[in-house]
Amino acid sequence: MKMQNKVQGRLGYNAENKRYGLLVSDLWENSGFHCGECMEVLVGNRWVEARMEMDWNNGGEWYLAGTPYHGDLEYVQARI
Repeated sequence: MKMQNKVQGRLGYNAENKRYGLLVSDLWENSGFHCGECMEVLVGNRWVEARMEMDWNNGGEWYLAGTPYHGDLEYVQARI
């Protein structure tokens, strides 16, 4: 089975498109995730599969389904 290369960085809020994207060395690797897009995020010391979603019932906050992360997602370690 062939291993795929993954890009690792941190989530950051992009004010231009009002979405969280993936930053690598302070450069956008992905400038904004859409609802339903998948990634892996670091929860404690374990990589967990997650999906970016919007919580419309809570003022339109972004969250990562399958993780405890909700609202402020700045600096969450992620890879795609």
